[in-house]
Amino acid sequence: LKVRVVRSSPPSSQFKATFQESYQVYKRYQMVIHKDPPDKPTINQVRLVPVSFEDPQFKSSFNQSATLFAKYQMAIHKDTPSECGENEFTRFLCDSPLEAENAPDGPDCGYGSFHQQYWLDGKIIAVGVIDILPYCVSSVYLYYDPDYSFLSLGVYSALR
Repeated sequence: LKVRVVRSSPPSSQFKATFQESYQVYKRYQMVIHKDPPDKPTINQVRLVPVSFEDPQFKSSFNQSATLFAKYQMAIHKDTPSECGENEFTRFLCDSPLEAENAPDGPDCGYGSFHQQYWLDGKIIAVGVIDILPYCVSSVYLYYDPDYSFLSLGVYSALR
């Protein structure tokens, strides 16, 4: 048995060279030990969308996100429809005091508030509301389609 410590952040050449192999071990582990289905969302099914009504992706997915939020709030938190309407969704998870900033030495997506959308079969099944800041990522809220609770999307999102 040989054990190697490989720098993951920033990614070293060893990390990059072994990433796919490590990912396959992780995926098999999740399926065997945690009984994850093989079609659990992957990185290709996650979109990071700036929280801005100026952004075309955000605007085009707004209604689907708001509807999913209401479904989640009513099923998980037993909210009434009036407590989780579009206005409440916007106030709670779209209005942010953070201003978007694209610093030259910052991440490609820039700093600010984002909706990390998890897509499966062409529909949003979860949204992680996050703030990306210069020295951290802050998880604000996560909501998901209760029909997909077996995927443990909250755990997946936290680990991601």
